Amino acid sequence: MTEWLFDGVLGLLLLGLAFGALHGRNLYTSVLLFIAFGLALALIWARLGAADLALAEAAIGAGLTGVLLFTALARQPGPADLPDATGTRLRLGAAAVVLPMLILLAQGLAPLSEVEPRMPALITRHLDASGVSHPVTAVLLNYRAWDTLLELAVLLLALLGARQLGPRPLDLAEPWPLLRAWARVLAPLLVLAAGYILWRGASAPGGAFQAGALLASGVVLLRLSGLVPRLRWSFTPLRLLVLGGLLVFIGVALMTAWLGEGWLTYPSGAAKLLIVLIESVATLSIAASLSLLVVGEGEDVSS
Repeated sequence: MTEWLFDGVLGLLLLGLAFGALHGRNLYTSVLLFIAFGLALALIWARLGAADLALAEAAIGAGLTGVLLFTALARQPGPADLPDATGTRLRLGAAAVVLPMLILLAQGLAPLSEVEPRMPALITRHLDASGVSHPVTAVLLNYRAWDTLLELAVLLLALLGARQLGPRPLDLAEPWPLLRAWARVLAPLLVLAAGYILWRGASAPGGAFQAGALLASGVVLLRLSGLVPRLRWSFTPLRLLVLGGLLVFIGVALMTAWLGEGWLTYPSGAAKLLIVLIESVATLSIAASLSLLVVGEGEDVSS
């Protein structure tokens, strides 16, 4: 009974925070409620036994996204610069965009309810040869490894595209002593959590993207605390970290095509070693890319 009561209160709190974030009186309050929403959602994931998703939600939903929203809020134009649009006009415009998308989505998903899924049985049948014991990791890094390779390419293109927007200096105010003290404690814990999430991905939900997001949140925390210097794109080791995940993935693809049975078709007995190599380097690459996207110095793209 106590657990049901706790879960019910947590669910109502989540709905209340979501409503407050969407209908707050000002943007600052809405951003604060959105961050609180992310923390409450992390608690719910923890209650469901998904520790990796709880950590990723706390780091990405409440941490990195909160920093991005506050940065955008600081650059919000004044009332004189905003277009003259009433609340009714804004809602009608949003409805005109969202409703056709929902109709198309419903039409695309409706036929899937009548299809008998065959993939779970196929994945289970070949799981022993995949190199890992968790079906999601087997799909992402073995059966559909091309999808994960392209996701790393998209992240790299996002970073390069952000740099093309021009200089974006990050002028930080003097951090609070309490923030510095907490950063010194939390940063090592985030590194340990990221390592655990990376290792856990072979047998349970987890992996490079969640671990990379946790590492990036630690870098953002240290940067906002003034404990690490500016992240310079011109710094060669940082560039190698950003490119490392994609280059290693492509290198493995070329090696398997040359020495094995096909592109990203791992040789028998070597699948686990290659997946661990890809995941480890991809974690560092994702962490470096996200860190540059959030707290990169925004130096001149010509440098």
